[in-house]
Amino acid sequence: MTPFAVDPAALQATLTQALGSLAKRVDLRLNEITVTVSPENYLPAAQVLRDAPDCRFEQLIDLCGLDYSDYRGGAWDGPRYAVVSHFLSVSLNHRVRLRVFCADDELPVVDSLTGLWSAANWFEREAFDLFGIIFEGHADLRRILTDYGFIGHPFRKDFPVSGHVEMRYDPERQRVIYQPVTIEPREITPRIIREEHYGGIQAGRGLDNHG
Repeated sequence: MTPFAVDPAALQATLTQALGSLAKRVDLRLNEITVTVSPENYLPAAQVLRDAPDCRFEQLIDLCGLDYSDYRGGAWDGPRYAVVSHFLSVSLNHRVRLRVFCADDELPVVDSLTGLWSAANWFEREAFDLFGIIFEGHADLRRILTDYGFIGHPFRKDFPVSGHVEMRYDPERQRVIYQPVTIEPREITPRIIREEHYGGIQAGRGLDNHG
């Protein structure tokens, strides 16, 4: 008896055979399968995952962008942006993660999955909004979480925490206006107050024994 409907190692072998040269890597870690593909093979590999009899991943559960620029403390030397999708096979009761790195850090572009899974629509708009990743073939790629006049992509690692602009109500114009952000970045160090016998604890002795 195993806690998995499909043995992860068996699923790894199945996906490796089904995808063939479309997959750069099929990794098994922590009992989860991650398939990594190149941008030109992203859409063909996704179609195999959906349609192949031994795969049948009918459901797109999630899709998100990633910025690897600070990964491993900045030691990452690969492409900066990636798109990761999670799929579920309702028929066969197994799951897979699909990852593709964008070829160009300056203009990250990958194919849209909306032609295969309609659920990709808003997920890809979110990744575009937050990371600036372009999804080629998306019919309505526009911001979904930030405002129409928002500048930049707030989930990029180099985006300032305070942002670039702020909005306020202008009583003279009687409307909301945008202006450069006035918040000065600062680092707040919490002040730690230590009290003797706090909570019945004595230095070096732990809890007092009142029993």
